[in-house]
Amino acid sequence: MWETIAVIGIVLLIVGGALFYVIRSKRRGVKCIGCPHAKDCASCKCKR
Repeated sequence: MWETIAVIGIVLLIVGGALFYVIRSKRRGVKCIGCPHAKDCASCKCKR
C-alpha cells in the first residue's frame, strides 16, 4: 500500500516539475523548448 503511494507521489513530482519547466520557459519567451538555439532562432523551424 505504502509503496504504491510513494511511486504515485514520485511520478506526480516528476510530471509537476516538467510542467513547471515548460510553463516557466514559455513565459520567458522560449519558442522551442528542446532546441539549444531556442532564444536565438528567428524562424523556430526546429525538427526535434
